Amino acid sequence: MKLLILDRDGVINYDSDAYIKTLDEWIPLPGAIEAIARLSKAGWTVAVATNQSGLARGYYDRAALEAMHARLRQLVAEQGGELGLIVHCPHGPDDGCDCRKPKPGMLRQIAAHYGVSLAGVWFVGDSRGDLNAALAVDCQPVLVKTGKGLRTLAQALPAGTLVFDDLAALASQLIH
Repeated sequence: MKLLILDRDGVINYDSDAYIKTLDEWIPLPGAIEAIARLSKAGWTVAVATNQSGLARGYYDRAALEAMHARLRQLVAEQGGELGLIVHCPHGPDDGCDCRKPKPGMLRQIAAHYGVSLAGVWFVGDSRGDLNAALAVDCQPVLVKTGKGLRTLAQALPAGTLVFDDLAALASQLIH
């Protein structure tokens, strides 16, 4: 199985320091939906692992989050692709869970769902927390320059981190 795991905010859709709280605020980044569809059609299973502390903070409810993910799936399907498992951490930063990135719980959940090892699987994010989660389970850390990516790139990156302009550039690299 060719598995690719993506962070959501800042990788697939625009991010906001004020949180993405409604379906109207969930706006895909240019080329991201098409990239996921292209990867899917090329035999990749694309899964998503996303921190959603706005749930714990009361900024939005599970129905709003599910509506965003339904829209994401619909847009990918309209491009002829299919999106795999989407997992989210609903906890706040002080809740002590094992799923909130940089903890690797969501990545382990995806691995268990598909019955695969995470060794070498690319985990694509835009933050240091994403990269650290990848390292914790022997995933290949991949940084995109969208979202918080440029800010993250200004810091020292973990050795071996791959860097791409955006999800479209990454897809072009993986699909030969």
